[in-house]
Amino acid sequence: MSITRQKAIESAIQHRASEEPVLNRGHILEYFGQNVFSDEQMRERLPKAIYKALRKTIEEGVPLDYSVADVVAAAMASWAVERGATHYAHIFYPLTGLTAEKHDSFYSPDGKGGLVGDFSGKQLIQGEPDASSFPSGGIRATFEARGYTAWDVTSPAYLTEGRHGMTLCIPTAFCSWTGEALDKKVPLLRSMQALNKQAQRVLKLFGHDDPGMISASAGPEQEYFLVDRSFFYARPDLLSAGRTLFGARPPKGQELEDQYFGAIPDRVLAFMMEVDTELYKLGVPVKTRHNEVAPAQYEIAPVFESANVATDHQYLIMQTLQRVAPKYGLACLLHEKPFAGINGSGKHLNWSLGGPKVGNLLNPGATPHDNMQFLVFCAAAIRAVNKHAVMLRGSVAHASNDHRLGANEAPPAIMSVFLGEQLADVFEQLAAGGAKQSKKMGVLTVGVDTLPPLPKDATDRNRTSPFAFTGNRFEFRAVGSSQSIAGPLVVLNTVIADSLDYVATELEKAPRDPKKFNLAVQKLLQKIIRENGRVIFNGDNYSAEWRAEAARRGLPNAASTPDAIDAMECKETYEVFAKYGVLSHREAESRFEIYREKYIKDVTIEAKLCLNIARTMVFPAGIKYQQLLAQTVAALSAVNKASCTTTLDEVDGLLAELQKAVQRLEQVVVIPDGLSVKKQCAYLLETVVPAMVETRRVADALERVCADDIWSLPTYQEMLFIR
Repeated sequence: MSITRQKAIESAIQHRASEEPVLNRGHILEYFGQNVFSDEQMRERLPKAIYKALRKTIEEGVPLDYSVADVVAAAMASWAVERGATHYAHIFYPLTGLTAEKHDSFYSPDGKGGLVGDFSGKQLIQGEPDASSFPSGGIRATFEARGYTAWDVTSPAYLTEGRHGMTLCIPTAFCSWTGEALDKKVPLLRSMQALNKQAQRVLKLFGHDDPGMISASAGPEQEYFLVDRSFFYARPDLLSAGRTLFGARPPKGQELEDQYFGAIPDRVLAFMMEVDTELYKLGVPVKTRHNEVAPAQYEIAPVFESANVATDHQYLIMQTLQRVAPKYGLACLLHEKPFAGINGSGKHLNWSLGGPKVGNLLNPGATPHDNMQFLVFCAAAIRAVNKHAVMLRGSVAHASNDHRLGANEAPPAIMSVFLGEQLADVFEQLAAGGAKQSKKMGVLTVGVDTLPPLPKDATDRNRTSPFAFTGNRFEFRAVGSSQSIAGPLVVLNTVIADSLDYVATELEKAPRDPKKFNLAVQKLLQKIIRENGRVIFNGDNYSAEWRAEAARRGLPNAASTPDAIDAMECKETYEVFAKYGVLSHREAESRFEIYREKYIKDVTIEAKLCLNIARTMVFPAGIKYQQLLAQTVAALSAVNKASCTTTLDEVDGLLAELQKAVQRLEQVVVIPDGLSVKKQCAYLLETVVPAMVETRRVADALERVCADDIWSLPTYQEMLFIR
């Protein structure tokens, strides 16, 4: 076995978790949110009038009164400094898909050899990072550096805890000097504002004179892989691309179905517990942890929060997973498909909307057929998916998600809606003329006297649907594990706002008489379902039959990222974003440019890595084994012993194929000059990606026959099963 690989295996086997008691922190209620400048802290530290003004902004969307900023800044800084913070940072979410931060001290020299506190309301409200160093899609030239961060009062400030102290982190929006959004947060807040406006119009028609602020809420489930850190650093592809570009499938994968919800390994459970503790301190309401389907795959999930706060917390979840993992000798992989042949990772985005005064607007109640308000909001979502399928598909399009969508653990690229038997039946009744009844919940008897009868839902769940109704929310299952949920939320909020606008405009024409209004609602629901029902599908989304059926229905199917971006970049997309003030034409255009550039960079990096590893690790291992076999054959022939050359012939053939594949990849890896960004994407998809696939095919075949002690890359069997 190669020295590097042998050391990696030894390190993984011999790893012992630190004996330091990091988890004994007392009752969860004692430390939940302890690092958050929470409502409790604000109520305690702010004057009543200032506190009320701040709550009004947070809860009702009332513009922030700048006169409160200095008072809030002083209280926030005092709280942070008491906890050991010396610096603050405006945290923002540029179009890299990651977070960004610049740390500034709370203190400035006083001119007398000392320091004086220096954190004002102006510094709380606004920062000025360099806008030229982040993706802008042409909005900002490289010499135009000015950009601004603006305090997002609706998302709480918090303290990050390091080995040597604390830093106050202030969630902010990021925009250019000319006012265009350069981040994920600004469009998200705009889309939530648009959704609130249109939802309130609909609710007022149903008799809610003061429905209060309506907010989208989200509960994203995060899937991830854990591998021993020694293997991670011994795999250049994992280190630089986040996924294995080579690797033969092991004899055992996930065939035995023994991983899902199985007993969590001790080291992994210790890691999970510390992750939970760190997230609790940050006020992130994580609820669930378990083994996922693939070996070495796991999941963490929070409960629902406001979509904006949920997005900020989702970044914290990803950061915390990756920050804590090394303490346990692990590396956390957030890539959608780090290992071929087994399930990849998604980020199932549970989405709903509602408010304190009206509750969850997607709660069907016991008799959905009678719940006209619910049916209107549900029908609006169905219409949104049908009318704007290309936008939803585009919102989850990136190179790493291409490896996952349409495989056996993820929905296909075709956008459809699963309603379940109960709701599908109700909407079928509506389409036929009127809904008279709803299928009832039943009782499930297991046949064991000591087990109680179990309430049985009126409908099953569908794990293959990209957009599934799951009781009182929709689950957007196509979102990738590595991406921010902000983009999908922006699109969801915007397209559903568009449908609610349509509904409100139609129903505002209806008579106010209750009976006539009810008839108008039923007529509108009937129209929506007849015009948009093609998107409803309750069957197996993985099947070839569904792909054929979807084509007959005329549903779009953008199988790759370049195809999805091309489809999304259309007149209708620009119009709906602009109509609701979510993205201007220039802002939307710049994002399409950024998405394409990101695809180009991701695939190019992978292609160069593939070429490098094939040349310097895979091919040398094959040559070494070929030499060993040839020497053995020669030695046997010298003493007139019969020798079988079958393996040598196989290795000779594979090495010849590998040389040819590597030469082909080397020829195509450099993108020809003069191609537009759009054509560069097409070139990579049609030419470079197939060359990488062929190189891998041959390399993996070589791994299957090469002597184990010669192969230098840690294998799938080692990475997935040594824990």
